[in-house]
Amino acid sequence: MNKALAEIIAGVIPHKMTRNRWRGILRFGPINALKLRRELRKHRDQKPGIGLAVCAIAKNEGPYFKEWIEWHKRMGVEKFYIYDNGSTDCTADVLRPYVEAGVVDHIPFPGRKRQLAAYDDCLRRHRYDVRWLAFIDIDEFIVPLKDPDIPTFLKRFEDAPAVEINWLIYGSNGQTENDGRPVMERFTRHSVPDHPLNRHVKSIVDPRRVYNMIGCHEAARINGRAADEKGHPVRVSFRDRQPSQEVIRINHYAVKSREEFVEKQNRGRASGKQRPVSEDYFRQYDLNDLE
Repeated sequence: MNKALAEIIAGVIPHKMTRNRWRGILRFGPINALKLRRELRKHRDQKPGIGLAVCAIAKNEGPYFKEWIEWHKRMGVEKFYIYDNGSTDCTADVLRPYVEAGVVDHIPFPGRKRQLAAYDDCLRRHRYDVRWLAFIDIDEFIVPLKDPDIPTFLKRFEDAPAVEINWLIYGSNGQTENDGRPVMERFTRHSVPDHPLNRHVKSIVDPRRVYNMIGCHEAARINGRAADEKGHPVRVSFRDRQPSQEVIRINHYAVKSREEFVEKQNRGRASGKQRPVSEDYFRQYDLNDLE
């Protein structure tokens, strides 16, 4: 079912969480959902060979990949599925050694508005060979605070179809230019934890228990409820609950330096959104309240 029709049908459901879930199911397609359930029964005894993988779609993010991959490798990620939305920079060169080592699959994925299509493709291809699959962007770093790595954190969520992790927005630190140092070293000031923007989440999902991603934040679950960082079942939309970053968080470097922000806005986004350079957007995300 196409996205527009799914939006119309789901739009009549009054409860936001239910509406969002059905938005994803309808886009996946009711017939496809029934087929998937039958397929899942056939594969129920198949053991996944990869414990934790990341799926991301990116365009001209080449200079940022090494730090991002190395960080998440240290945090327990075994595999990266990088969907390349028509990059013309150094992306292929930076990723090549990781591809040769078997750590990265570099998948050409050109076109407009391809983010959800990339996520759908990744779930379809890796539903049975990955235990946990995280959907994040290259400017987002998963940071466990109570555990040595992400797999240790996830051991407490064996019964959950998805885990939703809140953002913590990092600002520009007053920097106007890119001096070439690593992102996490350059940008050390962030918003207050309960800032409304930090209500946004990203998801780590059990591929066998979700149909697809509703958008870039939530998954359409086959059964069960998503959990928050503390293991509580999610009962209201992330937009309607207070952010929580005591156990794990996602450092979101939304603007970086002023120079990098302008470059990012000008090159467009894999989601299809291309914003004009907006001072309002920069001010909204340039949050430097705490060190």
